Amino acid sequence: MEHLLAQMTLEEKTSFLHGMVKGFDMSDFGDPENKANVGFIPGVPRLNIPPLRLTDGPAGARYTKGLTTAMPAPVSLAASFNTELAKQYGAAIGAEARAIDQDVLLAPMVNIVRIPGGGRNFETFGEDPLLAGEMASAEITGIQNQGVMATIKHFAANNQETDRMTINTIVDERTMREIYLPAFEQGVNAGVASFMCSYNRLAIDGKNSDYACANKTLLTDILRTQWKYDGFVMTDWYAVVSPGLQGLEALTPAPLSAGLDMEMPGGNMFGPLLIDAVQNKTMPVATVDKAVYRILTQMNKFHLLDGTPPAKKTIDQLKEQNSTIAKETAIEGAVLLVNSNNALPLQAKNVTSLAVIGQTAASLNYGGGGSSRVKPLNMKAPLTSIEERLSSGQVSYQPGVDLDGIAIPASALSHDQGQPGLLRNDGSIDNALDFTTLNLNPLAPNGKQQIAWSGNLTAPTTGDYELKVQVKNGGASLKIGTGDQNGDPQIAIADSSSVSFADISLISTRDGLQWAGYKIHLEAGVSLPITVTTTPGVGSDFATDLADPSQPTSLRLAWMTPELKQQRFDDAVNAAKNASNVVLFAYTEGNEGKDLIESLNLPEDQDALIQAVVEANPNTVVVLNVGSSIEMPWLDGAHKPAALLNMWYPGQEGADATADILFGQASPGGRLPISIPFKLADYTPANEPQSFPGVDGTVIYEEGIFVGYRWYDQHSVAPRFAFGHGLSYTQFTYSEPTVTATADGYSVSFSVTNSGATAGVDVPQVYLGAPAQSAVPMAKKALAGFSKVKLAAGETTKVTIPIAKRALSYWDVNTAQWQVAKGQRAVYLGASASSVEEIAQIQVAE
Repeated sequence: MEHLLAQMTLEEKTSFLHGMVKGFDMSDFGDPENKANVGFIPGVPRLNIPPLRLTDGPAGARYTKGLTTAMPAPVSLAASFNTELAKQYGAAIGAEARAIDQDVLLAPMVNIVRIPGGGRNFETFGEDPLLAGEMASAEITGIQNQGVMATIKHFAANNQETDRMTINTIVDERTMREIYLPAFEQGVNAGVASFMCSYNRLAIDGKNSDYACANKTLLTDILRTQWKYDGFVMTDWYAVVSPGLQGLEALTPAPLSAGLDMEMPGGNMFGPLLIDAVQNKTMPVATVDKAVYRILTQMNKFHLLDGTPPAKKTIDQLKEQNSTIAKETAIEGAVLLVNSNNALPLQAKNVTSLAVIGQTAASLNYGGGGSSRVKPLNMKAPLTSIEERLSSGQVSYQPGVDLDGIAIPASALSHDQGQPGLLRNDGSIDNALDFTTLNLNPLAPNGKQQIAWSGNLTAPTTGDYELKVQVKNGGASLKIGTGDQNGDPQIAIADSSSVSFADISLISTRDGLQWAGYKIHLEAGVSLPITVTTTPGVGSDFATDLADPSQPTSLRLAWMTPELKQQRFDDAVNAAKNASNVVLFAYTEGNEGKDLIESLNLPEDQDALIQAVVEANPNTVVVLNVGSSIEMPWLDGAHKPAALLNMWYPGQEGADATADILFGQASPGGRLPISIPFKLADYTPANEPQSFPGVDGTVIYEEGIFVGYRWYDQHSVAPRFAFGHGLSYTQFTYSEPTVTATADGYSVSFSVTNSGATAGVDVPQVYLGAPAQSAVPMAKKALAGFSKVKLAAGETTKVTIPIAKRALSYWDVNTAQWQVAKGQRAVYLGASASSVEEIAQIQVAE
């Protein structure tokens, strides 16, 4: 690398240290070949150093110019407890990143689930550091075996979305070492090429409060010096320099000295400012060289400098095998939470009529929102998959909670010329905006890109309405009111200047339109000015297909009236009454940028719908498409669902995966990687403002190491569903356990028998107890190892699970090193954190 550095100018060197976006305009990445997706480093053509292109990747290789495989959410992968599957998952997304000419894949995300309602919990590997580290290292191996650099993120203690750009996180060092850093250290051990530092400030034991991307303790002392990491570190997008954090005039290139190597997506710090600092002798050129060296070293490891990277396939060549991996992940991650009287699997011969209820039965809720979202190669509704498994006419459908609504009729619309409808900006009148089959593109007046309608909206009855603007292959917005000085509501789609990740619904309409809605109370007969605009042929990250200016743009102005809302609810309950069986789909919309702070209840009226449906028909199966914990009040009464299946956000193959499990063509293979409380109030760290979401810009991790199941154990609080919980369509028994000492800890061996009548999947889990006398507070038990076994009916296999020395240790803040927790310690074996049996007492020495 030295010979390349010696030939570079200062400008060429610094070009490796920042992306090419100008300011805060993400529309141009500066890639002359237009292949960049979210970031671009230009390379040095005269030295035959190629560019670096970066794309998002936690749930699939994000491709802004095409379609890729939408994998199940990473939390679903974590629920599989299958490290070999994690490697295949990584290989799938890595191969597709190569196929679309990307060199760096921004995955995996290993932030620990600290708060049940965290907006990005669906992108994580759950609440346990051992599980997160094992899954992450396997995925990294899979990605990098395809010749793509993986990026482990977000380093570190980035555990909430609320105030994520500015929050000052205060956490003690032992908690950092034992809970929030181990998965990152596992990434280093797996050879991960790059790290992404997080937005938040971080004060370990109250020291400094620097942004994570300018935190020398984190980036140099821990990562480089202690862990011996030789890869490079990039910022999260606009970390440190995000608009509103500080004036650009206050920026300096100082984070380079702290251990940061690459600023993304632009060069506000490491562009001209850095060049000036070197020329003014305030930044040593050696510091620049060190950062460039780290980047070049990784490029060389991945054969980018010698021009011999691994051969790549096309998306078409990969899609079949990757669809199979996506479906297998959805099945292996599916968690059967409740199964009373073996309600599942459904026996098709016994189902005389089936009522399918829920919007997400008809519109697949395949993934969470934000930077992890991809446009899927394949989309199929679960309703369709269910219908394929039953005879014609057996299945009925009702949305129950209808997200689509209906087009606002001409009778509710008017304009200044007096007729019904809205006035278009070319002077024509449209009675209703329901262009779902017409090509809107030619309607743009005088060749202008934007089409606008204006007029008045008048409600026929008084009540609570939801107005919706729905669009496909275009952008759209709805403005309500006159634009007074206090501001009027505005909702928008595909308009980055006025809409955030959390503003657009992740669940499309049944006919494939994306939408945004606004709830408003309207008085009968009172007119309200409205303006609707659309920009044909533009796209959004939330669309399920690509924007194409040559194709028709669909637009609908819709609403949900109070009467229609009640009718949809009643129709669903009546359908349940008249069916032999019910499958009800419920959803949440996990989204980057938005935590659930006050409640974990399902959105809209879904809780009431579930309760009404199970009262109408006890043979009700509820299928969840959620990314994290929810409250389930409908499990507490006399009437409750016969079965509860958590499919998470199941990816593009989620429809068939769900139907296969419902009808017994596959067995649910998942176990919870999180604890689910009865209610949010049960989990104290999520209910004390200083602990979450923070007070005066600071959040304190007062619970220390007691996160997730460790907290429930410590405070003797029972969760509704424990970490590790998950049922099967068969039963498993453990026998003949033995615990033996090894050179690096202990080894737990036992037999697992499928004692049921069908094949199934089991996840035996080993937990380690704390010594009776400990120098520091320790968890009553902590996951020390796990395995995944698939057994035919009656089959028995021998399983061995190692307990590593690290699992026996705690971080000693006095000596700044790991110390074995000596003494008598219990070893537990079981099926979840709350369903274990002590199998041995071990005397732990050095």
